[in-house]
Amino acid sequence: MPSDQPGGARAPGPIRSEPGSLLEHVPVAVLGLDAAGRVRYWGPGAQELLGYAAATALARPAAALFPEPPGGPPPAERLVERALALGYWRGRLPVRHRDGTVFDCGFRVFPVTGAADAAEGTVVMALASRGEELDRVKTNLAFLDALFETCPIGLVMLDEDLRYVHLNQALADMDGIPVAGHLGRDTSEIMITADGGEFRRMLRAVADEGRPLVGVLVGMRTPGRPDVDQVRSVSLFPLSGAAGSRPGVGGLLVDVTDRERALLEATAARRRLALLDRAGARIGTTLDVDTTARELVDVVMPEFCDGSVVEMVEWMYPSEAFDPALPLFTRRIASGSVLPPPASELLAALDRVTYPPGSGIHRMLRTGRPLSLRVDEEFAARTAGHRDLARQLLDCGVGYVLIAPLIARGHVQGITVFGRSDARPAFTEEDLGLAGELASRAALCLDNARLYSRVQDISLTLQRALLPTAPDATEHVSVAHRYLPGSRATEVGGDWYDVIALPDGRVALVVGDVMGHGVPAAASMGRLRITARALARHRPDPEGLLAELDAAARDAGIELATCLYVVYDPRTGRARIGNAGHPPPLVRHPDGAVETLGDVLGVPLGVGGVPFRSAGAALPDGAVLALYTDGLVESRGRDIDAGLDALRAELARAAGPLEGEADRILAALLPDGATDDTVLVLARLRHARAEDGNAPDGADAPDDGNPPDGADAPDGREPPGGDPAPHED
Repeated sequence: MPSDQPGGARAPGPIRSEPGSLLEHVPVAVLGLDAAGRVRYWGPGAQELLGYAAATALARPAAALFPEPPGGPPPAERLVERALALGYWRGRLPVRHRDGTVFDCGFRVFPVTGAADAAEGTVVMALASRGEELDRVKTNLAFLDALFETCPIGLVMLDEDLRYVHLNQALADMDGIPVAGHLGRDTSEIMITADGGEFRRMLRAVADEGRPLVGVLVGMRTPGRPDVDQVRSVSLFPLSGAAGSRPGVGGLLVDVTDRERALLEATAARRRLALLDRAGARIGTTLDVDTTARELVDVVMPEFCDGSVVEMVEWMYPSEAFDPALPLFTRRIASGSVLPPPASELLAALDRVTYPPGSGIHRMLRTGRPLSLRVDEEFAARTAGHRDLARQLLDCGVGYVLIAPLIARGHVQGITVFGRSDARPAFTEEDLGLAGELASRAALCLDNARLYSRVQDISLTLQRALLPTAPDATEHVSVAHRYLPGSRATEVGGDWYDVIALPDGRVALVVGDVMGHGVPAAASMGRLRITARALARHRPDPEGLLAELDAAARDAGIELATCLYVVYDPRTGRARIGNAGHPPPLVRHPDGAVETLGDVLGVPLGVGGVPFRSAGAALPDGAVLALYTDGLVESRGRDIDAGLDALRAELARAAGPLEGEADRILAALLPDGATDDTVLVLARLRHARAEDGNAPDGADAPDDGNPPDGADAPDGREPPGGDPAPHED
């Protein structure tokens, strides 16, 4: 025990409590009193506590260290008397500092006999500490005791090897194991996780690297509750050995299973709403059935499911009702999967599927509500009409399917199937509701697309029926013609063309475009084409024919249509061109030069009140004439001038057979297919020779295709040759 004695040496500092205890930082004064109450020992702590140096205090009465008592024996005498009488005594007494300050101290006194320098042979040793410091320690101890006994949060202390050293009852209750059942056991024996050792690595990092963790969510089970999944919020901090404490890890654990379940449910609800929002924006962007089905498959993966198919029911007739006693035949129009191969290939392998009576599909259609099924051998045998493929999907890890009907306007259009792997949770009631919403929205879009496709098919069938399948052929005009309908995203338009053999070897080439789409445009196109063919044989002059077509358009209620009419006479090599608001024709000369013909541009048909004019042109033998509609040269992202330049460039290369050149030009100008109806007519023109028997005497005289001078025009007007107004040569 360090002390200052009359002869003596001075210890280096005050005595403190045992290292590692809560009293370590409480200064302790050590002093010795003899039976007469004189100071015989004076430690450094005594000087720190009371302010007297050893030389001042030693061999002097201890009464100076205490204030005068109001009555009874002096405090110093009381300490000696208690120690000698009881052998050990503790209590609180006021003391006086050298500066006169009085404060409370706690004393522990006991006799020490046989001291070498004590005349009486007995010395009473006193250990003294400030009362307020002792109260602080007591308070801390009481708080810690209350914390471990009453705190609802799990508290734990682990050693360096992550074994339990101390824990409270709250944690023991969470684990379902008594406190004693934890002590000395490794955490991996109690907190069983399925995270591949991630929680263990976190614990190890706190112990080894001193990095605290706050509020980490950990899912676990314990041996005391092996069938209960728990979610705990875990905070960990290192026990660094400060104040002499043993190193290890301290932790606070809170059971947040209920909170997290509610949070997970709320999060899942938000995700479902977000998925419905995305579905509303991404499904039905076109009026194409296959595209709409593909959009449904894409929007649900991978968030909602791992694979999906969309199938349309093949009813015998549109109003057929579902009969659960009969097989159901469907056509698969979209499929996809995010599972590893060959899952996607297996789903896409089926084009038509047969579901026998009693299948899950039949059960679902009987109620009209989504149905969830476990994918097993029974499912493969009863639900899937193609059992081998179903078993292969089972081998791919598909564990659950959810089937939802596609019902629109009270009629079953088809079904959609969502699949999940065994690694994901089964479909819940909330998922069934979400699938029903998705299917309902998709069904309406699919039905709109189906109805539109039906109208589109009718329009296209009508249009193709009205277009010429084999235009008139002559020995002097060879023709290649192409008609491309617009994409499924656009309605059928009113583009048309014709090649008409006229009397005396003349040939009329006509191309037109009725503004509008669908069945009305196709019907109007048919009326104009048939009218033009009928008029061409009796009214060969372009301006007269266009005037008649304009009148017919107005009578039929056709508000706007364009038309280009060209009459070619192989005897003279000349052509006459009339134009009613249509893109002008192009001609390729044998040397490859390309020019635009006919600088007249009349008003469209159906406007009325404006006379039409025509222009003549001499065409060399072997020239290639190109007639087309605006779908070839005008599109979104490209103006008509750029399209015309591209067509001129491609036409300049058209030296080969016309059929191949027509395909090449279309491929070059429409690499992604037509977005609008498109017509292209290529005509290679040959001159008639005298040996052909078609050129009359005097064939060298120019002939522009008009009636001879002095002949009456078909409508009784003056011959066009005698009236320069309607012509431009």
